[in-house]
Amino acid sequence: MLSSFKNTSVTDVIDGIIDNIPLPDWAVYALAAAGAVLLLLAVCCVCACCCRGRRKKRRQKPTLKLQPQSQHISSEPVQAGAGGRSSGAPEQARGKLLYSLEFDAALSKLKVGVKEARNLKAMDLGGTSDPYVKVYLLPDKTVTCETKVMKSTLNATFNETFSFQISKATLVESTAVLQVFDFDRFSKNDIIGELRLKLGQVDWTHIIEEWRDLQEPADMEEENLGEICFSLRYVPTSSKLTVVILEARNLKSTDLDGRSDPYVKVQLALDKRKWKKKKTSVKKKTLNPYYNEAFSFKVTMAQIQRVTLVISVWDHDPMTPNDPVGKIFLGCDAAGNQLRHWGDMLAYPRRPAAQWHLLLSEQQVNATLGLKKKIPFVNNLPALLAQQE
Repeated sequence: MLSSFKNTSVTDVIDGIIDNIPLPDWAVYALAAAGAVLLLLAVCCVCACCCRGRRKKRRQKPTLKLQPQSQHISSEPVQAGAGGRSSGAPEQARGKLLYSLEFDAALSKLKVGVKEARNLKAMDLGGTSDPYVKVYLLPDKTVTCETKVMKSTLNATFNETFSFQISKATLVESTAVLQVFDFDRFSKNDIIGELRLKLGQVDWTHIIEEWRDLQEPADMEEENLGEICFSLRYVPTSSKLTVVILEARNLKSTDLDGRSDPYVKVQLALDKRKWKKKKTSVKKKTLNPYYNEAFSFKVTMAQIQRVTLVISVWDHDPMTPNDPVGKIFLGCDAAGNQLRHWGDMLAYPRRPAAQWHLLLSEQQVNATLGLKKKIPFVNNLPALLAQQE
């Protein structure tokens, strides 16, 4: 019997089992295939569960290790001047500014130098800024100076020095303000940071030159007078200067009801003397007027380098004198954004150059500009100009 079992092959045994099953051969093979598939799926599920358990354990291990460290960080005291927040890094997000101070007591002159800026905060979407620095003294903010704009950089070199006429007695009670802005032609310039230097605490026995971290802007600025947008276009061949007053926004209210009736005066001065002027229509009960009014002036190439454009916003009142809202001037003697706008007009003749400008106080502009009385004998102006040349 054993010898007969040895002579029987495995195939014969399988065939014998299949013959004893009361089903067709194709059904038996189909059931066998289905069973094999189910067995394979079961094996795969077991393997997947095992792998998932191992991954879960691997993920949990770092979390358990980091918990004590994160608790330690959150329990650290907040440093003074951090604004109630713990960033875990030094407060250098706004960048640094290298400046200099020098006072000449004999001439009553203060020199403020703007040297360099490093690691400035990026204000543009491209990860850069267009920085420039504004310098003025408080509380007598009659003179405001600005550096040139450095395009697309977070590390700017200015090397510009500004002079302020000030006595020793006034100096010790004044504060020098250096503000770094990001220039934007078609919207408000964003401030990156500032320095406020109390001049009464400075040792004037030697020249001061040092780096300082830019701070968050203080809420000490003068009242906002609003902004105005206008375009300039100069055509040398026809000696035609065109000023288009486009719009203004966020103007200072001068009426009791919180609104104003603003209009804009456009004035030209030649060699610091009042020359020509025009004005827009009056817009009723608004602080955001839209004008889109154009004014043209005859200005020769010989005059364009000596002319000053004065833009002023006024509140119209039929019963009392009109109230000044704000003022600004452009020309080759201007500075900062005003000089840049004027330079763009001259650099690209026949092409309109539009830009927004912050309005300044009438007192500040008048003190800087120093206009004289109107030019006498306007009809004899060519002969007068020929004599001056």
